[in-house]
Amino acid sequence: MLNNVVLVGRVVRQPELIVTQDGKKVSTITLAVTRSFKNAMSGEYETDFINITLWEGIAKSVVDYCGKGAIIGVKGRLVHKTYEIANQKSIRGVEVVAEKVSFIQTRTKEHQSHLEEEVSVELAM
Repeated sequence: MLNNVVLVGRVVRQPELIVTQDGKKVSTITLAVTRSFKNAMSGEYETDFINITLWEGIAKSVVDYCGKGAIIGVKGRLVHKTYEIANQKSIRGVEVVAEKVSFIQTRTKEHQSHLEEEVSVELAM
């Protein structure tokens, strides 16, 4: 059996790093992923907003190098979750847990200027 998800999209809001009670680093981001086909009614591309959980080193890297609007690729797996809500009912859902993130276009000023320096060094050689 295979449980594999590959997504490419834009980070919807600035990622934040949270440290759990047992000291693990985690971040949850929302990725805006444009569908590859147009809506039959309006003739426009629709966008899906997918929540992704990032753990430890991947979480820290995304928080350090990606801002709102960054384009990233995510390889991960689907995880089935059950959430208990206040009125004693449970809600089932699926979550994407990232296993690998590729930075396609970052949005932090510090990292962007670092990338520009690398490009100009490569061109000078």
